[in-house]
Amino acid sequence: MIKASALYIVIVIALVIAILCASLVAVAYYFRAEYQQKFRYDQLRDNLSSGINILLTARDSTYQKEKMLSLFSGTNDSVTLQREAWGVYDICFAKAFTQKDTLYKSFTIANQIDSSKWAALYVPDQDRPLSVSGKTAIVGDAFLPKAGIIEAYIYNKAYLGDKRVVIGRKLLSNKLIPPLDTVRLKQLSLSFSGAGNKLSEKDSISCSFLHPTKVFDFGRKAATVKQINLKGNIILRSDTTLVIDSTASLENILIFAPTIVVKSGFKGNCQLFATDSISVGARCQFAYPSALGIIRSSKGKTTFQPKISLDTGSTLAGQIFTYQSSAKGLQPLITIGKADTIRGFIYSQGTLEFKEKVVVGGGVMTSRFLYRSSFSLYENYLINVRLDANGLSPYYLASPITPIASKKKKILQWLEGN
Repeated sequence: MIKASALYIVIVIALVIAILCASLVAVAYYFRAEYQQKFRYDQLRDNLSSGINILLTARDSTYQKEKMLSLFSGTNDSVTLQREAWGVYDICFAKAFTQKDTLYKSFTIANQIDSSKWAALYVPDQDRPLSVSGKTAIVGDAFLPKAGIIEAYIYNKAYLGDKRVVIGRKLLSNKLIPPLDTVRLKQLSLSFSGAGNKLSEKDSISCSFLHPTKVFDFGRKAATVKQINLKGNIILRSDTTLVIDSTASLENILIFAPTIVVKSGFKGNCQLFATDSISVGARCQFAYPSALGIIRSSKGKTTFQPKISLDTGSTLAGQIFTYQSSAKGLQPLITIGKADTIRGFIYSQGTLEFKEKVVVGGGVMTSRFLYRSSFSLYENYLINVRLDANGLSPYYLASPITPIASKKKKILQWLEGN
């Protein structure tokens, strides 16, 4: 005869078995759900990578507006793509989605350097030689006039550099330096005007590149940007002088104004564009990828000289360029201060002035050089400067506005994503 307590044992055993079975079912369910989610995300990553590659290889303006497409004509391979100009570079947006899952990336792209056009120096042929003196060094290929490059005796000092003068190939230059990209210049010119909001006195303003651009306009009142952190999809615009204080922190933003003054000691990563002048104080540091540009598109005769000037001991990684549509009047001037270091590319449509002990790790294109002493001016002289095409990082990418840019694009900077 079975004892009554045995019934309790059977019930307990049955309950344990039920719990174990339910646990196995739950584990199987969640494992399957996680596996399916991982499979979807792996597929999304592949689709996102494909979308990024499409943006990198696109040659036309197809993706200037957001466009959705199916990669393989399936139901789980939809992506949306967009590419738009951001200063002298391009910003891209790629998003892959299926059901409720979405992966996205925003990033900056730029062009690889065209090796056939890349050189430490490009000086057009204006029927006169380029003179060098002191401890000048030119490392890399150089495009020079037919008159060549000669050693000069200045201030009781002879040329003290390498006897080869150019440590690389000597190539013949044309009558004019290669032009900048006019389409990109026109886009930048349009950005000097337009509506915007007033900049509030906040400690920090950050705007995602996935959201509409925040534009702050100072109008005709001279203003100083100070004690503020600005990051991302932000444009500052002014109709007069705009001063950037050393207490301001700027990251990836654009600034458009007739005159821009950067105070000594500033550190940041930004693109500055002016129609009249950009003045950078001493010991400023512009991180890669930064840009300084003069863009003067007026066709009338200018009454004063457009100018970019960097004071002593400043550094910049990126691009410096000047452009003036009219050949009349004074041509733009770039002045690089004593002991300044430039990592990137300098393009001067007009005149480029180097102080002593300047180091350019990259390339220089200019219509002419200028050396200024206390007593006189020397045209087409290089004195105690170093131009080193090999001193540029192998990961450096050029802006599509420059003539050294090849057609192949690569990712310059990841901005946002998941």
